[in-house]
Amino acid sequence: MSRPPLILSRPSLVSPDLGTLAAVTDDAVTADEHLRAVRERFDDRAPTYDESAMHRNLAAAVAGFADLTGVDAVLDVATGTGLVLRALRDRGFAGSATGVDLSPRMIAEARSHLPDAELFEADATRLPLGDGTFDLVTCVTGLQLFPHPVAAIAEWARVLRPGGHAVTATFLTFDPSKHRSAPPQAFIDHAPFDSVEHLADTVEAAGFRIARTTTWTDGADELLIAELTLRTP
Repeated sequence: MSRPPLILSRPSLVSPDLGTLAAVTDDAVTADEHLRAVRERFDDRAPTYDESAMHRNLAAAVAGFADLTGVDAVLDVATGTGLVLRALRDRGFAGSATGVDLSPRMIAEARSHLPDAELFEADATRLPLGDGTFDLVTCVTGLQLFPHPVAAIAEWARVLRPGGHAVTATFLTFDPSKHRSAPPQAFIDHAPFDSVEHLADTVEAAGFRIARTTTWTDGADELLIAELTLRTP
């Protein structure tokens, strides 16, 4: 039986290290408070984010997985320090590169590495970008941070050109000892998209289908890398 598209109806706060979401029992927590907590956590992590070999290697894996045939313009959502865009450049991509992130300090770090890229501080569900602008949208380990993933994915559909596609990487399993730190807290599942079927249900609600997948592992962490194509009416 398929699972329903994921909607985090109760926004959650962010704990240290990898932006792991901490369970919140207060129903009064708003989406704005959730986003503010995410922004503050990743602002704190920006100066040292690239020190993680996991982040660097995953970005390279996603760049290697992406089909760049006919791709002239790329958008990276939740770009952080721009690791995916940088990996695409390393692969030889010479087209237009755009990144958005909620954290201004992450964007500042990305600018220091990508002087030719267009980089914006923005909410993933309200992209400050025109319809039909990009051939490829990427989003790596960002979906679990969005209170409303379907709304964010629908934005990918809006900004893609006809024939465009998206590539996303999400946790299937993870090692809690790697992704939590003091003070101890109760955590929401860091891997809400814990199967191809669950990711498929969610992206289909936003107008996509999964075209192909692979898995990538780092110790006990296993991630699903998926190419998404727009569903035909």
